[in-house]
Amino acid sequence: MTGPAAPEAPAAASAPRTADTEPAAPGGGPRLPFAFARDSGVVLDGGRLHVGPGATPNGLREARRRAGRRLEIVEEDREGFEAVLGRLYREGAETDGAEALSFDLEDAAAGARAERDLLDAAEDAPVIQLVNQLLRRAVLAGASDLHVEPGEGGLRVRMRVDGFLQTVMDRDDVPVRRIVSRLKVMAGLDIAETRLPQDGRIPLRLGGRLIDTRVSSLPGHYGERVVLRILDRSSGLVPLDALGLSSAQVALLERLSALPNGIILATGPTGSGKTTTLYSLLKLANREERNIVTVEDPVEYDLPGISQSQINAEIGMTFAAGLRATLRQDPDVILVGEVRDGETAGVATQAALTGHLVFSSLHANGSVGAVVRLRDLGIDDFMIAATLRGVIAQRLLRRLCAECRTSRPVTQGEAQLFDRHGLAVPLTLHDASGCAACGGTGHAGRVGIFEMLEVTETLRAAIDRGDSEAALARLALDAGETLAGQGLAQVARGETSLAECLRVVGDLT
Repeated sequence: MTGPAAPEAPAAASAPRTADTEPAAPGGGPRLPFAFARDSGVVLDGGRLHVGPGATPNGLREARRRAGRRLEIVEEDREGFEAVLGRLYREGAETDGAEALSFDLEDAAAGARAERDLLDAAEDAPVIQLVNQLLRRAVLAGASDLHVEPGEGGLRVRMRVDGFLQTVMDRDDVPVRRIVSRLKVMAGLDIAETRLPQDGRIPLRLGGRLIDTRVSSLPGHYGERVVLRILDRSSGLVPLDALGLSSAQVALLERLSALPNGIILATGPTGSGKTTTLYSLLKLANREERNIVTVEDPVEYDLPGISQSQINAEIGMTFAAGLRATLRQDPDVILVGEVRDGETAGVATQAALTGHLVFSSLHANGSVGAVVRLRDLGIDDFMIAATLRGVIAQRLLRRLCAECRTSRPVTQGEAQLFDRHGLAVPLTLHDASGCAACGGTGHAGRVGIFEMLEVTETLRAAIDRGDSEAALARLALDAGETLAGQGLAQVARGETSLAECLRVVGDLT
């Protein structure tokens, strides 16, 4: 490195120090381009210069030139540098001028399948810029899905935040087919095939955050509709007590995860947090003496010490095939992403009978409904009774914004709901209002409610007899343990509104 004050590239985090800098070039801005900062290992943050372990001499020289003043140099390790990089370049990314883009350039996005960073501000064609900005906005908003919907009047884009769809763009002056083609190219789909549905995946980064997206295209009257499921793999696992579980429910899950064999199911609609719950259970079951294998679609979080496999139905790697293969890997615990068909359900029950503990998810309306669903998939009652150990039914309720929620007295009809479920009637209930802190929605974040069913000897005998869902529910659950009862408990605590509970759970009678 040349220059009298140029520091050496650091190797580890240390205390800040200072260095003189050369004058800034005329008109030079204080911020380095994102791609340059990332590749050169240097980030300007006001009067600070953060340098990573891979800092280059050219990067240090350019940072000194741009700053034009004395800098406090902070040496970062790799993880710390990526955190600073992501934090600084995400600021203001939601309002980055998408509406000002014009579309008179050709899309030169061929071969864009490789992982790219959404914060990279290279001079791309307007179509590429718009797609990146939409993806970036969805990730920063914590959206679970992004919907790209061609229509008669142009293109509408919506994102699902806390379970609700919000329109982020509705324009009639955008090249719809080129935007859809850009997404298909990024996902590795066939852009020439517009008559059949296709599924793919886009690997992305947002600064230091790993973002995985599942892409689904569906032909429609005005063009192909594309829906992206967004998975933030850098968010990590959620501790059980942070999911909204009571201490008794946590104790039950710890007991179930310690069982030597059987099936434990998580049920609920799409987007209700089943996978998060299963991963948290898997973390409980992860002990040094256990061999844990998963078959998933997709692998959402990296779990240290656990063998994880991705299914690929196009080449025959289905859940059933993957589950059969894992049985030859000497497993103690198996996670199957979803029981979708009778074949997978049959292999899972056989695995449980032969001494394995199996975790999986299932689409059912409630915990007892899982028994009916297994019957529908062709599993005999005696097999369900012999293998099923527990079922978790869950939903997500939008949490009221603490800044603007309003309180009111409880009406007589509302008080009867709490009495019916054996809960103390609260003095007041809270409703959503809306303020700047929550973006006018009245809600901020979500809280889980859980209906947990442990298969006791009495319940096992009832399943073996072929009792109806209503009869099983009477045996298994008290009124306060149902989803309705758990939802009302959150209403009483002021975490959510009664209207939200009714919307998600339905009939509370």
